[in-house]
Amino acid sequence: MSNFVVSARKYRPAKFSEVVGQEHVGQTLKNALKNDHLAHAFLFCGPRGVGKTTCARILAKMINCQNKSEDFEPCGTCSSCESFEKNSSFNILELDAASNNSVEHIRTLTEQVRFQPQQGQYKIFIIDEVHMLSSQAFNAFLKTLEEPPPHAIFILATTEKHKIIPTILSRCQIFDFKRIQIPNMVSHLQKICKEEGIEAEKDALHIIAQKADGALRDALSIFDRIVSFSGDKIKYEDVITNLNILDYDYYFKFTEAMLMQDLSKVMTIFDEILRNGFEGDIFLSGLGEHLRNLLVCKDEATLQLLEVSDGLKDRYREQANLAPASFILTSLNLTNDCDINYKLARNKRLHVEMALIKMTFIAQAIEVAQNPQPVLEKKTLDQSSVSSPSATPQNITPTAASPTPKVATPAVVQPTKPEVENAPTNQVQEETTPITYETTPSKEAENSQIEVENPAKEVEEVEAAEPIAAEVPPTPSLNKAVTSGMPKLSSLELLDAEIAAEEAEEAEVEIPELTLETAQKAWDGYLATVKQMSTRSIMKPAEIAVRDGKIVVSVGSKLGVNTIRQEPDLMDYMRKELQNNVIELSIEIDEEKSLANQVDRKPKALTEKDKYDMMKEINPLIGEMRKRFDLKLERE
Repeated sequence: MSNFVVSARKYRPAKFSEVVGQEHVGQTLKNALKNDHLAHAFLFCGPRGVGKTTCARILAKMINCQNKSEDFEPCGTCSSCESFEKNSSFNILELDAASNNSVEHIRTLTEQVRFQPQQGQYKIFIIDEVHMLSSQAFNAFLKTLEEPPPHAIFILATTEKHKIIPTILSRCQIFDFKRIQIPNMVSHLQKICKEEGIEAEKDALHIIAQKADGALRDALSIFDRIVSFSGDKIKYEDVITNLNILDYDYYFKFTEAMLMQDLSKVMTIFDEILRNGFEGDIFLSGLGEHLRNLLVCKDEATLQLLEVSDGLKDRYREQANLAPASFILTSLNLTNDCDINYKLARNKRLHVEMALIKMTFIAQAIEVAQNPQPVLEKKTLDQSSVSSPSATPQNITPTAASPTPKVATPAVVQPTKPEVENAPTNQVQEETTPITYETTPSKEAENSQIEVENPAKEVEEVEAAEPIAAEVPPTPSLNKAVTSGMPKLSSLELLDAEIAAEEAEEAEVEIPELTLETAQKAWDGYLATVKQMSTRSIMKPAEIAVRDGKIVVSVGSKLGVNTIRQEPDLMDYMRKELQNNVIELSIEIDEEKSLANQVDRKPKALTEKDKYDMMKEINPLIGEMRKRFDLKLERE
């Protein structure tokens, strides 16, 4: 078996200049060495895989290096540097606080601090994952950290700075390490590929860097896995296959189909993604990232936030120009809501598809919101419709009431004449005023419709006499537009008339008189339908009374009031039994009963027989089970 060394160890930086993405830390430490302003305690904090322990080792080597260069980098050839590389140095000690976190380990460390270095000027102690120390260990370490001997230097490293107590933080010089940016990672991976003789596509390295999430060590581990899979040639397809990443081409197709409102294509692409083994949450995460990239490309000032390859940037910019900002923002909001509620959905596929359908028709929804449909208004009949020869008779539905009892019938108009001669003033009005007629109010023909006939034959003269009184069915006083050739009224008028008729019918229904006997009978009837024993025990002793047309129920406690109010079917049952849909129920607390309950309430110990009877009353099958298996009570 070959002595393979992973890239994270093989290409571990040996100088500050080789550390990727932490130039501010390296430059500060080199200036401190140059100006002889070296602190006795350092704290390196930041996310995983960004170079904290690496910088601690480089600093430890540099402090005891015997051949310091002009730029203050360790030489790597002196005895101190060589002994450290071989893990045989007695002046540089590393301690893993994750496994050595007790007070005893710290006491051992403080004992070693007292001894002088065997070689060189300083003795350096590197404590990794220092946040794992117990509170007692931190307290034991405080005095040594605050006032160490002149030859001792402590370098602490942690990924969780907030877990370190403030007394430790105040005694250290703190350096915050940044997450490594994707371009820096890609550049470092390209150097490694060049060293190893590997051909790699830049898009493939970008995917590796994005998957590493700011940690270079994770990127190198992924790189080794991809090399084992694809060999000396790393392709984009191999990376997305090995890392189970959804290709960005799918998201470009999705956005294009949604902009074209092609729902069938959207559903087909999503089905293909599911058949390829990707879950809906992975798709939603990628879609949100894609929409975010499109939003970033809408402005040149934010284009630098796009962490993709140069070739892909042009593609994003092109699609961003086609997608409106309103579409992108609304889609982002829908994607975020769908992702949040994804785990709660029972049918996860339908949950995602509903979000995709909404995104597909965003443009249409925005258009409808900006240009709402106009509200249909009731039409009025003017004089032009009276003289129209093509008008046909229509049925008229009453819409408004009028107190005048007189009935007038309109004169027949000659179609060829533009005006009506000798017509009464109450028959033909101005051009914009509808012609009306009056009727006598009546309750029997409230919903009847009046048909006005318009003969097909022409009449040469118009009767100039007074309006002829016509016997019409008695109807309510109405103000209607009646003339030959009037079109049908809108459905809204018909609906208003039907509602008015129903209300009148309900008003005519005689409501039975509410008495104490009928109220008590309805109450007892509902009580018979209640199955819960606790509710029945509260409702049964309640007193019923009738006051001012209301049913008043008196109970002895506030619990009884709440219990009765929570009965969902009580009011429906009472109104149905009493044939009164407007009846009200008032629940009151009887002070005398409440006081009596408090006085008479005494704790009573239940026997085994009492408990059995209560269980049997709740579930009669318990008695059957006892007989079948010949069971007996424990103290019977």
